[in-house]
Amino acid sequence: MRRSNLPAEPNRFVGRAAEQAELARLLEGSRLVTVVGVGGVGKTRLALRAASGAQKRYGDEVRLAELAPLRDPDLVEHALVEALGLTDHTLRAPREVLVEHLAERRLLLVLDGFEHLVESCAPLVGELLAHAPGLTVLAVGRRPLRVAGEAVFGLAPMGEADAVALLAERAAEAGAPVVPVRDVPVPGSVPGSVHDSGRHSAYEAPGPGAAHDSPAAAAVRELCRRLDGIPLALELAAGRLPLLSVEQMLCRLDDRFRLLTVGVRGALPRHQTLRTAIGWSHELCTPEERLLWARLSVFAGPFDLEAVEYVCGGPELPPDRILDLLGGLLAQSLVAREDTPAGPGYRILDTVAAYGAEWLAALGDTERLRRRHRDWYMGLATWCELEWFSPRQAEVAARTDAALPNLRAALDLCLELPEDAHLAQHLAGTLWFAWVGCGRLSEGRHWLERALALESGHEEARLKALWVLGYVTILQGDGTVAVAALHECRERARASRNALAEAYATHRMGCLALLSDDMPRAEELIGRALESYQELGELNSNVLMGQVELAMARAFVGDLEGAVAICREVREVCEERGERWTRAYALYVLAFSAWTRGAHEEARELLAECVTINHTFRDQVGLVLAIELLALVTVSEGDAVEAAVLQGATVPVWDTVGIQLFGSTSFNGPRTLCEQHAGAALGAEAYAAALREGRGLSLDAAVERALTRRRGPAVGGPAEAAGRAAPRPFRTARSAAVPGTRKPAGSPTGKGGEAAG
Repeated sequence: MRRSNLPAEPNRFVGRAAEQAELARLLEGSRLVTVVGVGGVGKTRLALRAASGAQKRYGDEVRLAELAPLRDPDLVEHALVEALGLTDHTLRAPREVLVEHLAERRLLLVLDGFEHLVESCAPLVGELLAHAPGLTVLAVGRRPLRVAGEAVFGLAPMGEADAVALLAERAAEAGAPVVPVRDVPVPGSVPGSVHDSGRHSAYEAPGPGAAHDSPAAAAVRELCRRLDGIPLALELAAGRLPLLSVEQMLCRLDDRFRLLTVGVRGALPRHQTLRTAIGWSHELCTPEERLLWARLSVFAGPFDLEAVEYVCGGPELPPDRILDLLGGLLAQSLVAREDTPAGPGYRILDTVAAYGAEWLAALGDTERLRRRHRDWYMGLATWCELEWFSPRQAEVAARTDAALPNLRAALDLCLELPEDAHLAQHLAGTLWFAWVGCGRLSEGRHWLERALALESGHEEARLKALWVLGYVTILQGDGTVAVAALHECRERARASRNALAEAYATHRMGCLALLSDDMPRAEELIGRALESYQELGELNSNVLMGQVELAMARAFVGDLEGAVAICREVREVCEERGERWTRAYALYVLAFSAWTRGAHEEARELLAECVTINHTFRDQVGLVLAIELLALVTVSEGDAVEAAVLQGATVPVWDTVGIQLFGSTSFNGPRTLCEQHAGAALGAEAYAAALREGRGLSLDAAVERALTRRRGPAVGGPAEAAGRAAPRPFRTARSAAVPGTRKPAGSPTGKGGEAAG
């Protein structure tokens, strides 16, 4: 994972030199610093600037958690797990995972937008700081956390010089015409910037000769004063300078301020100022822009143009007008453009969104727009599920990652409305690939259990949520919950004659048997499920994974030849369909076969692809199995030291998976064999030292180490000796027939079938 997820600055940072220095000083002396201030005062921008400046001090281990989009307090811990790039397949609570991960790390964690979740955030932050001495937290919100040791940094609006400089910078970016003032650069300008160009700035900060400034310069300073130096208000004003003169803006602002402050004398002056600036910007928008602004308020986090066209479009806002209107809001600094894992996206600022939400409520259109938002993201989830079995698998993972805040909002709405319980179950089940394939088991279980706690009256949606919950809890090592969910799914599927849901339940029961070392039962159940899939025309990643699981069961009882035949067939289908996630597991079995034949170079190449795929999709189970097998290949090549280092590197990864190898003696074969040969070659002391070196590697470093061919001294047993000593799981035996592994026919619907489960 990346050691920092801080976003790139959208434009040049202007001013705030004293505030930057003071915040940096506080971060050096305090482990919890909270930046507080009114909305729009620039808290987030300053905090991110400070965090970026502190990256070297923390070895670039700086992480940002955006909490503003969350509505459910129970998701705070999950959001932090996500922000830290953690993958945990265990039954541990996310809080426990966070404490363990941070305990021995030196890291700066930025929490942005926590004020509506302070009751959840404050105790969590306190506990993390108490157990992680190397952790520093930089929190950003409208009120303090009130945790012991907290240093509160109150961010005031900009001083006049900085305010003028910011207005000048943003006006030049917006293409505002030059205002004739003295030909003097603005403080803070740099060579080559807009202030040092041939045109010179339209504005300047006051100086010794301020009394002799032109009326235009005086008007600029007056505008900055009237906007109280609030950066958001200044940026909104700058966005209007291409259309209005400063004097025109002052007149309109004066009228708007008198109107808004009538009857709200109890409001804080700066809150009045910001609402005035936003309200004034609202009035200056066209009716279509105002309507789009209001409708955009239903989004949580980043969104793309397609989503806006669907959610916000209608008779009053034709979809073919959306792009131009969005561009207008972007030019006025009401919407920001940002890069996401899935490509370019947009985001409406929280303060601006809150204003838009008030207008949407006044129009009586909030619930309809929230439902349209939910429908779009349910459609996106369905598309992603189908495209998971395609060459776009990596794109699906990226789009799911970018859409996660909005998917959470959609799930929240489904759970709020009793009549939509079936939609909650369907959406939580449809996202199985995000929970299982992209390392979010704990959050997936959270949504699945909440959805299944409701009685929806829609059997198909409930059945899908049940087998997905069974799948998730199997991988978490919670066999009790898995058996209950899968048994209910199978019985209800039989009663409702849903053969596909029954096949999925049977398949996952076979998976549980595989991890429990009950190979005859695993082979029987998975084989039966595969036959059902074939009869029903089901072909997708789950079906192919079932074939690989059957191959593993065959290999564990000695039929390596039969296992290889299955996995070669799976690899062919994956190549035809562009599927990579299941392909990695097939490559794992094929790599072991190559090792048993002494084809170490072939095994290494297969495992390198396996490691790369699993790391891309954050699949820790597949990743740790592949690295352990690679360690066995390495010791067979004669490098016992490197083999022990790789084995050591898997230890912290297994900590995120749960019980090592699920307690399975069958899956433990490669590790046991490598341990025997590397330990015998190195001796206990040297072997332990190499293991310690491996345990000290970060996940990224471990993956890089696994993918880097290292030639060490030729110590360790020869390959043929290792091959002769191969314990169960992988004993070669005469191949038996492999039922139920022919390529299933394509789904009659052409949908791959996953949505029908």
